[in-house]
Amino acid sequence: MAAMTPRFTVGVNKANGRRPCREPFPFQEILPLKLKDSVSGKGDRTSEVACLQDMAVMLACFKKHDFNQALCSKEIGAFQSCYTNFMTAHQQAKNMESTMAGTKSKLPYRTLNKILKKYPSA
Repeated sequence: MAAMTPRFTVGVNKANGRRPCREPFPFQEILPLKLKDSVSGKGDRTSEVACLQDMAVMLACFKKHDFNQALCSKEIGAFQSCYTNFMTAHQQAKNMESTMAGTKSKLPYRTLNKILKKYPSA
């Protein structure tokens, strides 16, 4: 059987047999390369529902006892404590966002807009 010759003989590195690279093409600037002065907050829209499980248990108790609040005091207390914990955590996160005390890899869009308004691109 005859010895097979490689397909790509021109420009092939004999040491590792790699194909040659494509020729680079020049970059064409269609739009000007500059940042906008604001960022949209579309990615930040998350619907946080606070204490959904506790609310469902409380409403099921109301339905079971014909909306008598005296018989569902334990469920009402659990829901209220869960909601106060949620609100304190939410307030702490909001305060941390406004002061930028915490270092994050992803800043919220409101903070980014404040920074971009402070240092606009000319």
